[in-house]
Amino acid sequence: MTLESPPDDVTLYRQMLRIRRFEEKVLASFSSGIFYGTTHTYIGQEADAVGVLACHEEGDIVVSNHRCHGHFLAYGGSMHALAAELMGRATGVTGGRGGSQHVQWKDFYANGILGGTVPLAVGMALAEKSLNTGRVVFAFMGDGTLGEGVVYESLNMASLWSLPVLFVLENNRYAQTTPIQLHLAGEISDRFQAFAIPVAEAETVDVIEVFKLAQEAVVKVRTGEGPQALVLHTYRYGPHSKGDDTRDPEEVLKYRKRDPLQLQANRIDPDLCKRVEVEVETEVDEAFQRAQNDPLADPASLTLPLDPTP
Repeated sequence: MTLESPPDDVTLYRQMLRIRRFEEKVLASFSSGIFYGTTHTYIGQEADAVGVLACHEEGDIVVSNHRCHGHFLAYGGSMHALAAELMGRATGVTGGRGGSQHVQWKDFYANGILGGTVPLAVGMALAEKSLNTGRVVFAFMGDGTLGEGVVYESLNMASLWSLPVLFVLENNRYAQTTPIQLHLAGEISDRFQAFAIPVAEAETVDVIEVFKLAQEAVVKVRTGEGPQALVLHTYRYGPHSKGDDTRDPEEVLKYRKRDPLQLQANRIDPDLCKRVEVEVETEVDEAFQRAQNDPLADPASLTLPLDPTP
């Protein structure tokens, strides 16, 4: 299987910018009361979702977590439908039922239960292998997930059965508000290697570098070499959810100086960058405005009957 070239620079920039502006709009709008529940934004981690899912093929499965907006948009999901879902509208991705963390569309699945997504991904990979479909399961997880025992049971089964799954560990250095040095002993890569799962690891915000690493790993999975893992050391610029940020502002500023969007923008003509910026901001504003004008989900449609018999 030959390695493909990455998408062009403008496409990669546009995809990351769509995630960034959508998430910024979510954070800026949350206090207005237009959303239900909570939210966990992906600001700063855009290169991971875009770089990895540029390797996705039709029919492949993506399993995300509570911080799923960036993965969903990179997968090709509708910005309007995602905004509507956060607002509890009938036009939302899951009809206003799931909110920010529980999203399902086509072969994309997200769940807010920490670590609970990993066995789901492994089970799906087992099904794909049993059916001999040739499809790959992309399983996104965070550093905080490594505190859950079910993750290690899942890694064991994935390796033992040589399942077609790519584990993407996004280390944004915090489990909610706890820094990684206070919640994780040893090296992250050792967790995968203990189960004989090959690991590629990178400290990078370069979407092209992420793409190349992901592509090499996906090719191995797709050609029957069993599960692979990527450990991507990144950083989220926003709070864990919508306001609980206890980090040192100087630390956040330090990481903001290596912005993945700016790195990619430097590869593009400035006038073209500006045009893309205007187009994306217009798209975001229209998506949110349209969602706000959509009907709210009907509570009756969210309730199962007490007696399931006809």
